[in-house]
Amino acid sequence: MADIMLVEDETAIRQVVSIHLRLVGHSVREAEDGVKARRQYEEKTPDLVLLDIMLPGEDGFSLGEFLIRQDVPVLFLTAKTAVADRVRGLSMGAQDYILKPFEPAELLARVENILRRTKREDKAFSFGSLEIDISARRVLLSGREIAMTALEFDLLVMLVRRRNVAVTREELLLGVWGYDYAGETRTVDVHVQRLRSKIGAQYIETVYKYGYRFNGTLEASR
Repeated sequence: MADIMLVEDETAIRQVVSIHLRLVGHSVREAEDGVKARRQYEEKTPDLVLLDIMLPGEDGFSLGEFLIRQDVPVLFLTAKTAVADRVRGLSMGAQDYILKPFEPAELLARVENILRRTKREDKAFSFGSLEIDISARRVLLSGREIAMTALEFDLLVMLVRRRNVAVTREELLLGVWGYDYAGETRTVDVHVQRLRSKIGAQYIETVYKYGYRFNGTLEASR
């Protein structure tokens, strides 16, 4: 679980993004302007800042430049489509940017990638009797190690990192098998069935005509 600061002046966007971040287990601190964001930063350094560019008062570029100098990862949220604005954000050291409007699933994927790059993501998860150690690539069920193929493990990890959020078969295929995989989404179904037989069907829910969702209450992470 990461500590994420969300700096966005539009209440509706802030609420939607916060809900999705919390659903996958992150803690979220919200700020609607630069003054509040700087105050929250002084209280505690976040693992990642999602930062709107067009803010009242101090704009996102100014605040982002300050945060990046403090070695805080920044992802810009912006309605600006001009290449110059995107280049400016990345040139000052931002980890990534995403254009509004965006799909929550895409934002979560970008957040996950940044946390992985900056080594600030969870490395182990516990859901009752199910334990997943990403660093060691081990899965334990009631203390017993479960044998898994590399693809099964990677699929489980992707679902777990986006727990409680529906993920499409296409996203899973892309995230686990890669861009150049020529197979069909049926491959995902087969591997999910295998995972269910190994860890229990209750953890992975089928979302009709969409994909899958990992359901679990996170008890501990590190």
